[in-house]
Amino acid sequence: MKKSLLAIAAAIALYSTSAMAQYQLSHNAAPGNPKSDASLRFSELVAEKTAGRVKIDVGGSAQFGEDAEALTNMRLGTLAFSANSQGTTSAVVPEIAVLGLPFLFENLPQAWEVMDGPVGEKLAAAAEAQGLVILAFWDNGIRQTSNSTRPITKPADLAGLKIRTPPDPITIDIFNALGANPTPLAFSELYIALQQGVVDGQENPLINIYSSKLYEVQKYISLTNHKYEATLLVASKIIFDTFTPEDQAAIREAALEAGKFNRERSQSDEAKLRATLEEAGVVFNEVESQAFVDATKSVYDKWRETYPELVDEMVAAAAAAKK
Repeated sequence: MKKSLLAIAAAIALYSTSAMAQYQLSHNAAPGNPKSDASLRFSELVAEKTAGRVKIDVGGSAQFGEDAEALTNMRLGTLAFSANSQGTTSAVVPEIAVLGLPFLFENLPQAWEVMDGPVGEKLAAAAEAQGLVILAFWDNGIRQTSNSTRPITKPADLAGLKIRTPPDPITIDIFNALGANPTPLAFSELYIALQQGVVDGQENPLINIYSSKLYEVQKYISLTNHKYEATLLVASKIIFDTFTPEDQAAIREAALEAGKFNRERSQSDEAKLRATLEEAGVVFNEVESQAFVDATKSVYDKWRETYPELVDEMVAAAAAAKK
């Protein structure tokens, strides 16, 4: 333990004393995904805005570890940045899970407006109390359900299906409420799990299904639109506090600019992907939306027990931002 603490202290000292230190940014997305491209853009912008004082090495496809490991390392001060998933981050900052309440957002701009307002500020404060600095809320889309067995048109069609979810309590609650068998699994293990039949299906936005080639092992995509997820661009508070105020401001500015790029890419890609996936042989279907909404009302009741004010504030903000 003593050696471990000394190693962490040495790493922090290296970060704070090097005039042109190299930092790492971890994420789990495949090349070409908006999260991947925005992370690279963020790295470029930070180098430009800090005149090279801060350089960031981006490690995608979980090269620097899975999302949960990245969060642990940032809280220890041994990793500087991560474009992390909402579900995994909610294990450290439970309040963030509330962004994923079922059918809360009808479209992406509505979600962005909520995250860019007072609700986002409240979530950022909760994260900072856990040693994480949310630099920007990037986009990870509204999620759909795919499987290899049958089209899903109503909740009863999910009965008995093992659906991979991220380690996110609200997503698990949603699929329990819908009668499925939710199975948390790391994203990097998902393709093989689908290919080998360990799970029958999964839920993700179309861009993740496409960029990670999940469509190769999933015949059906049902447009459930069951929840939204953000990508949190997060910094280690330990490391972020070592930057000068000037460099902190530059990094935050770069995060927002890269976030604008990420959101635009996410929205434009989503609009084109159904046709692309249909050409690849995927069968799409619409669902009985109201039946899904009714089946998941219990999720709101459960989360209001723990976060009554936050849930009500989130719902009110979503209604105010409705386009």
